[in-house]
Amino acid sequence: MQREQLKNDPKLTNPLVLAFLGDATFSHYVRYHLIASGLVKPNLLHKQANRYVSAKSQASILHSLLPELTEEEMGIVKRGRNAKSGSSAKNADIIDYRHATAFEALVGYLYMTGQDERLDELMGKSFAIVEGVQVE
Repeated sequence: MQREQLKNDPKLTNPLVLAFLGDATFSHYVRYHLIASGLVKPNLLHKQANRYVSAKSQASILHSLLPELTEEEMGIVKRGRNAKSGSSAKNADIIDYRHATAFEALVGYLYMTGQDERLDELMGKSFAIVEGVQVE
């Protein structure tokens, strides 16, 4: 599927909109990763996917990736972290929820701006973080 031309500048897009897109993008990457690794039972896929997409996991991923982020990416993360969503996390504390939103905003921004190589790189590192695999 080809991405449509955006009507607005991703740098000016509401960080919660970026997080909305990032949530779906990250979920898609996770699901594909799990299926590619050989999981085919729907119940097990769902359980394993939750390990990656929980607010706590996403906050942990973000903390691990912070030293590697560019100045531009850090700006998106800060905007995402500070965004007031009006909703609250169901199964996470507010700090993890905000950091998860920041991570999702970054993923959404990278997707929206067509930075596919960088997105792929960070997704690979994200999976390694969740799985406890050492990555350089």
